[in-house]
Amino acid sequence: MFSSHIGEFAAIGVAFAWTITALAFERASIQVGSLNVNIIRLPLAFLYLTIFNFFARGNAIPSDAGSHQWIWLTLSGLVGFVIGDLFLFKSFVCIGSRFSMLIMTLVPPITAFIGWISLNEKLSLYNFLGMFLTISGIAIALNAHKDQETNKFTTLSIKGILFAFGGAVGQSSGLVLSKIGMESYNAFASSQIRIIAGFVGFACIMIILGRVKNIFSAFKNKVGIRNIIIGSFFGPFIGVSLSLFSVQHANAGIASTIMAIVPILIIPPSVLILKQKITTIEIIGAVLSVSGVAMFFI
Repeated sequence: MFSSHIGEFAAIGVAFAWTITALAFERASIQVGSLNVNIIRLPLAFLYLTIFNFFARGNAIPSDAGSHQWIWLTLSGLVGFVIGDLFLFKSFVCIGSRFSMLIMTLVPPITAFIGWISLNEKLSLYNFLGMFLTISGIAIALNAHKDQETNKFTTLSIKGILFAFGGAVGQSSGLVLSKIGMESYNAFASSQIRIIAGFVGFACIMIILGRVKNIFSAFKNKVGIRNIIIGSFFGPFIGVSLSLFSVQHANAGIASTIMAIVPILIIPPSVLILKQKITTIEIIGAVLSVSGVAMFFI
């Protein structure tokens, strides 16, 4: 069973890794700023990947990648890491994180649609049912979670919705572009190429905005840097690499659906570590979501 669903199991690993990343990066963003977190995480992840690939592949850098891999994975890095994340963080400012993450539940169906158009990937009726249950559970859990931030629609709400939708399209497109670019190439080496593209993209943005000095000042915050180090290990290194491995061995729509359960997996640590209360509706959402994921393995 494991070998026949290795892509789906990898996607579960991605969800767990991204749950740890979300907790670490949330704290780091509060301490040093989200833009600094975005750019500092990439060279750290590249360092992790370089060490890993040196021992695992005997090749520290992706020098064995062909032009096909470099072109498509660079596009994937720019679309996924840079454009997608920038739109998402913009939406946080306009409509708040809860509404933004609700709109981001559109990532799996968008990924499935793009995969169908570009890769001729098809989903069965059973797969669609699993996707529907998973996304519904995530949406219910997110909508039930009330926090202290202001999440009311304002005059900028339409712009915020468009930003969040842009983030969803960016993440979906980046995933499919990765699958096109990788073919049979190593997923961890592919992550290196995406990270190089993402770092160059964010560096250009920082230079244009004149915020390069802010990056160096961020290193003065030891707690913030520690959280970035942790988040970079489980996110751009483990999480992103496993996500590429997942779409390499599974349908992109199914893989992205399983990866999207982070809001469900984050509930236990939120209760145990952050001492947040869990509602009955959140539990119902979690059960629905997990049931939907389980359907992909039956």
